[in-house]
Amino acid sequence: MIRIEFTIQLSAAFVTKDLRTLLETEWLLPRKVRHFLRTRKNVSVNAQPARFQQLVHAGDRITLRFEETDYETPTILLGEKKAIHVLYENEHLLVVDKPVGIKTHPNQPDEKNTLLNHAAAYLQKSKTMPYVVHRLDKETSGIVLFAKNPFVLPILGKMLEKKEIKREYTAQVKGNFPTTLTVSKNIARHRQDRRKRIAVEKTGQVAVTHFSRIHYNERQNISTLSCILETGRTHQIRVHLQSIGFPIIGDPLYGNEKTVAPRMFLHATRLTLTQPFSKESQVIESELPF
Repeated sequence: MIRIEFTIQLSAAFVTKDLRTLLETEWLLPRKVRHFLRTRKNVSVNAQPARFQQLVHAGDRITLRFEETDYETPTILLGEKKAIHVLYENEHLLVVDKPVGIKTHPNQPDEKNTLLNHAAAYLQKSKTMPYVVHRLDKETSGIVLFAKNPFVLPILGKMLEKKEIKREYTAQVKGNFPTTLTVSKNIARHRQDRRKRIAVEKTGQVAVTHFSRIHYNERQNISTLSCILETGRTHQIRVHLQSIGFPIIGDPLYGNEKTVAPRMFLHATRLTLTQPFSKESQVIESELPF
């Protein structure tokens, strides 16, 4: 039984290439899936059966038909669909606003109160499933991107890797922060506390964050910052700010214990991406909750 069928029109900027190259290097279809598409004749171009060696051009309509056995379907317990605040949705993408205090995805198979569980409940009516593209810490709120099918998931992952998906955060810290500052410090696991990361010089993973001060409240001595990730390491913004003496207000792991706050003041504010197939630019924003 055919499970999913997609028809994608190649953009006007598409550079002519053979169908095999498109499926393998741009759409990143696994070898097994490409084999099934070819042997089952489940791919067509402009409504005509396609050969993998034929050229495809800008404006062509590519139809792919996937069967249930082509991809593994994950088991996700259903949460509460009312808990999902959708910022943007199309055939392939679901972008939601994560509240503070819940995890992006379960760590145990019996968990069902995470954003992924709630997204699964929301998508149940359309018979699609959410797939995690990136995550936010439990203490961080804001924009999270899910793929709605396993076909688009590796494409979005590659876009993240190539920095074609840009994420901007807003944070608040105590003190008068510099107007602009780029922090380039490697990040490694903390040796004593497995929950934490630490900025290091020679080991760890390369991490770069660009900061700019949006506003300084002199009376409260609080700076509001724009934070743009060049890399995506665990706790990157939190660790980088703590390492230069400006921990995020309310950060339970890296903050100043003397500063009392109702939450951690870090929010994923803006997501900028190019739509995987139409190549249209998309900017999605989330209202700052603090």
